[in-house]
Amino acid sequence: MTSAPLQGRMAIRVFLCFASGYLLSYALRAVNAVIAPALIAELQLSNADLGLLSSAYFLAFGALQLPLGIWLDKYGPRRTESALLVVASLGAAIFATSHSLPGLWIGRALIGVGVSACLMASLKAYRLWFAPQQQSQLTSWMLVAGTSGALIATVPVNAALPVVGWRGVFLITSALLLLTAVALYFLLEPVERARATPAAAVQPGAKDHGYRTIFADPYFRRMGLLGLVIQGIFVAMQTLWAGSWMVGVLGMSKDQSAQALFMLNLVLLLGYFALGWWAPRFVAAPGKPGWAVPRVVSIGLAAMILTQLAMLLTESAWSWGLWPLMALFYTVLTLVQTHLCLTFPVSLAGRVSTAYNLLMFIGAFVTQWGIGVAIDLFHHIGWTESAAIRGSFALCLGLQALVYVIFTGSKAKARDFH
Repeated sequence: MTSAPLQGRMAIRVFLCFASGYLLSYALRAVNAVIAPALIAELQLSNADLGLLSSAYFLAFGALQLPLGIWLDKYGPRRTESALLVVASLGAAIFATSHSLPGLWIGRALIGVGVSACLMASLKAYRLWFAPQQQSQLTSWMLVAGTSGALIATVPVNAALPVVGWRGVFLITSALLLLTAVALYFLLEPVERARATPAAAVQPGAKDHGYRTIFADPYFRRMGLLGLVIQGIFVAMQTLWAGSWMVGVLGMSKDQSAQALFMLNLVLLLGYFALGWWAPRFVAAPGKPGWAVPRVVSIGLAAMILTQLAMLLTESAWSWGLWPLMALFYTVLTLVQTHLCLTFPVSLAGRVSTAYNLLMFIGAFVTQWGIGVAIDLFHHIGWTESAAIRGSFALCLGLQALVYVIFTGSKAKARDFH
């Protein structure tokens, strides 16, 4: 960092530009949970087909994470994200105009490529331009913006479907992505120039050894396992299979399911707001004592696992309320990524974020597709729809419990770079 942390209007401009991109990114990530019935009806998709189509986003998103980290550290967050959002705009337009599963898959994959930098670019910019003590709060606010996108993708999109259809929704989103790319490129150019933070921040040897250093670090592996399994499973459920649970297990209508998903994402948003207030005051950061991040995460993760166990053990209509409760406990896991960035030099901040994100999206891709495969397999051996969905979710819960044991038993410690 070459000057004092950003403040005032310039700081607000930076946040709003990056938050707009992440809002659209998260909306596109979650929208398939609402438009799934229309896709199934129009294209006659199986559960496995639907899971594969939705997971194209995660596959493409994850595949770009390693080169993305290098681009962020070399070219800076402004140019990297604005260029990729143009690709996302193209992908949304292709998705909106396709009439076959391969065409939709390609459009969905291009969307995944295009929005792959939306959170990572913001984390890199904040690491460069804001104080270490502000990092967890800024990340929480970004997640508020992202969850707002998930909220828009529930009841509002469901209400818009009879008017513009799912194709119209994607055409409108394509235009918004392009506008955001233009805003990022032109509105933040004076900010980036004033801060003197071009890619130029890469240290000698970092390009060749950055990812090797990151993945070899025991503490990164300890925390990265949470992204791979716990966060990957939650994202897959939130963005697709939660809707199937509401309809197939709890017997909700499509409109009731959309309302339940809206509440899930509303609680998630409120949880991020609360975390944005609580974390800067009570969570340890460079130069500030407080609760250690692993301690906070272990408590939240235990509560999250117990809530999922309760979901599996009850068939009551009110049990949909356990989903928002699970989402509330999940929010503490979002401290991990910012925390990890502070345990490596600033020159590796982009690659640390994208390395962790790669693990999370590999987990989301495997889970989103794998749940669909498991449901179809259970159907094949004679299980009912409700039992098949419960069985696949029970497998996910078992994996999370195993990771919790590994995480809490690990002795790996963090380094401190700030």
